[in-house]
Amino acid sequence: MNAPESIDLKPTVAAPAGPAPGAAAQQAPRRQRSRRATFIKWLRNVHGWIGLWGAVLGLMFGVTGFLLNHRAGPLKISTGAPQVEEMQIAVPEKPLRSPGEMAKWLQRELKIDGKPGRAKREPAHPVAWGDHSTIQPEQWQVGIMGPGQSVQAEYWVGNGFVTVKHTRNSFFATLSNLHKGVGLSVGWVLLIDTIAGSLILLSLTGVLLWTELNKRRVVGVVLVSGSVIAAVVCGLM
Repeated sequence: MNAPESIDLKPTVAAPAGPAPGAAAQQAPRRQRSRRATFIKWLRNVHGWIGLWGAVLGLMFGVTGFLLNHRAGPLKISTGAPQVEEMQIAVPEKPLRSPGEMAKWLQRELKIDGKPGRAKREPAHPVAWGDHSTIQPEQWQVGIMGPGQSVQAEYWVGNGFVTVKHTRNSFFATLSNLHKGVGLSVGWVLLIDTIAGSLILLSLTGVLLWTELNKRRVVGVVLVSGSVIAAVVCGLM
């Protein structure tokens, strides 16, 4: 009688299956969609933070820009009448030597915040007075400009007083001067540059967001191009 044959009970290990056909082709679009979603999320965050930075000053610049656009012409909007006063101030005991020195003295004396403008200095010269000739003394003129007020000063060398015309601006006129940077420091100018840069970035990120979230990109291109052409045409008219 023959012995029974031995049976091998060791489990057989299946070879690892290779990638299914078409799996790599399906993963590529997924990675592309993932990168696009990450880019859109980043773009939204940038757009939001830039808008938050320029929100308050952007509102002010929008209002003042509207007022400046209507400062003249048939659609003129008044920013309010300024308060003007004219007075004469006695010169200090120490003689004034230049228009610039006079401007600094007036800023201290009247407590004016602003920047002295270009000074005018007319030297003494002969003038006719009927049949006679006389010497007109040297004349100084200087202006100190600020967002809320301005001063125009005139001084004839040898006089004991300076004639000053002091103008206080209305609230809306002050905002308009802030918009234009009248009499303000370099720090304010640089701050306004950041707001201008924010508006540029907001425009660019807004256009990118629209094109990424909307399939009708041709419509977006037409709208942007149309707005640019309209702005150029209106500027040339």
